[in-house]
Amino acid sequence: MRRIASLALSSFVALGLAWSGPLQAAPATPSKPATLKLRLLQTSDLHMNLLNYDYYQDRETDDYGLAKTITLIQRARSEAPNHLLFDNGDLLQGNPLGDLVARIQPLREGDTHPAYKVLNLLGVDAANVGNHEFNYGLPFLRQALAGASFPYVSANVMERGVQGRLQHAFTPYVLLQRQFKDEAGRTQTLKIGVIGFVPPQIMQWDRRHLQGRVEARDIVETARALVPRMRAQGADLVVALAHSGFEKTEQGHLAENTVAELARVPGIDALLFGHAHAEFPSAQFAGYPGVDLVQGRIHGVPAAMPGRWGDHLAVVDLELQRQGRRWTVQHSRAELRPILDRASRRALVKADPMVAHVIAREHADTLQALRAPVAHSEVAIHSYFSQVQPSLAVDLVARAQLAYLERAVQGTALEGLPLLSAAAPFKAGGRQGWNFYTDIPPGPLAAKHVADLYLYPNQIKVLKVTGAELREWLEMSAGQFRQIDAAGPAEQELLDDDFRAYNFDSLYAAPLADGRPGLSYTINVRQPARYSAEGKLLQPQARRIGDLRYQGRPIEDQADFLVITNHYRASGGGGFPGLNASKVVIDAPDENREAVAAYLSGLGRLPADTAGAQALPAWRLLPVPGVQLKFRSGAAGAEHLKRADTAGIVLIERLPDGSAWYRLQP
Repeated sequence: MRRIASLALSSFVALGLAWSGPLQAAPATPSKPATLKLRLLQTSDLHMNLLNYDYYQDRETDDYGLAKTITLIQRARSEAPNHLLFDNGDLLQGNPLGDLVARIQPLREGDTHPAYKVLNLLGVDAANVGNHEFNYGLPFLRQALAGASFPYVSANVMERGVQGRLQHAFTPYVLLQRQFKDEAGRTQTLKIGVIGFVPPQIMQWDRRHLQGRVEARDIVETARALVPRMRAQGADLVVALAHSGFEKTEQGHLAENTVAELARVPGIDALLFGHAHAEFPSAQFAGYPGVDLVQGRIHGVPAAMPGRWGDHLAVVDLELQRQGRRWTVQHSRAELRPILDRASRRALVKADPMVAHVIAREHADTLQALRAPVAHSEVAIHSYFSQVQPSLAVDLVARAQLAYLERAVQGTALEGLPLLSAAAPFKAGGRQGWNFYTDIPPGPLAAKHVADLYLYPNQIKVLKVTGAELREWLEMSAGQFRQIDAAGPAEQELLDDDFRAYNFDSLYAAPLADGRPGLSYTINVRQPARYSAEGKLLQPQARRIGDLRYQGRPIEDQADFLVITNHYRASGGGGFPGLNASKVVIDAPDENREAVAAYLSGLGRLPADTAGAQALPAWRLLPVPGVQLKFRSGAAGAEHLKRADTAGIVLIERLPDGSAWYRLQP
């Protein structure tokens, strides 16, 4: 076993077991097959949450953080002498600490990324590349990975070699040779094959970084080609690190979420997955084909996905038996270990102090950058109700982008076209937890608040679309609502939990001189959704978007518009119909977050009436007579219900997990 560095990890027990003495067996009796127990541990989707610290609220948190997960790792290792630890990607991006290292104070040659300062000491055995690893570009990614003292794998990303031949852009798989003690105390040498996969959609999501440099292949096809090769090279056990989610229905070629199909690839013994920020095994996956939630298996393969940001540790216990020269999995059990009891809001573990010690400088530099003043607000800015009515948190982003667009088209051939801005709620609870909302009190606005309003290092893109394409854009967004049955129950749930909030775009245009909204539309939830959450046309006759107007006039299908958005949406992210790179007419070098900072700095002050109804995008849900529409959001949102911009929202019930049920009044 590899030696684990001792810095602040002295509580780790020594690896290995003592000999229990020679076995006495009759010469004529065949020896009993060797049995060996092996524990696999996994973190995934840490998104630079190395500390249990909420940089947006500028305070410690019990909800997440690798520092807390490490305590669970120590405990799990102490229970099982034979163990391996893996990280499954989306490590390097996701909070202001990640942005600091990549953009504000970039790594210098020879520097070790703070994530690897921690993971190297933790003794990670191997890791996978996630899709967000590409957000800062390939040069930064390769520079960061150079600081890892453990191998990285990614099998389905290819690049052209020096002679133009396709080759793997990263090490596709590794064979880890480890010595373990079997149940009789004998030393056994195993080769554990570890292979990694990333969604092929990286070619859309980070097109500006990857186009012409790499290409991504289908996950399942790659597995079918390489797993037999791993076996032929002596792998006794094959562990798949899949940065990919788990869908209930069959997925096709180049699918994003392929875990169900991967579990049916012959030769994979354990499947550790992530990407979706969900938890497996859990009740969330009850009823999925091929799932055993008691033992934690998918189509018979041990499997686990540990949520996000270090809120869970995935533990997969395998019992291996040697049959001739082969080791086979005889028994298995997968489980998740949480750092927090969500029902009681009680912390289950303390943070390991190693992390704070090792990245003290980077953490301090991040806080200093985040606390820099930008502007002053006389009104609270929050996103608790941004999925059911216009929100100032989303509106500020839209207005900032529009101000950028107005400057960008001046003196160009595009000047004179109608200008629109698309924005979505990035912090809207749900799978990210019921504390995951923008909640900025009145007072100074600092850089941390800008990062709170716009989480991602997205780059500005401007699309030229027609009125017809604009309508389809909004129809796709309106898929976040469930269909409401006017003849059904008197109370019905409004939001579809499977729809990602960051795909609920609203569109904004500059208001008219008399204060009327520049763009307005209604959403009829009695209609079925026209598109699925993945952008598949479901109901060709369905139309939820109504009374779509620009400057008070109905929008014509053939009219042209410029819409400012981000590179994710412009490259096809979210599956929006008709939106792709061919529509881009301005490929800006600046980030959306920079536009928000410049806009707020230019304003200097947000007056108390900023959140007035006329200042917000004029979309509204049509009421359903006889039906009360309820939805779930963070319980802390109730503190904002007395404000004018939350009129029509009523608190129904607070729940122990930090959420609450609300009702929309007609």
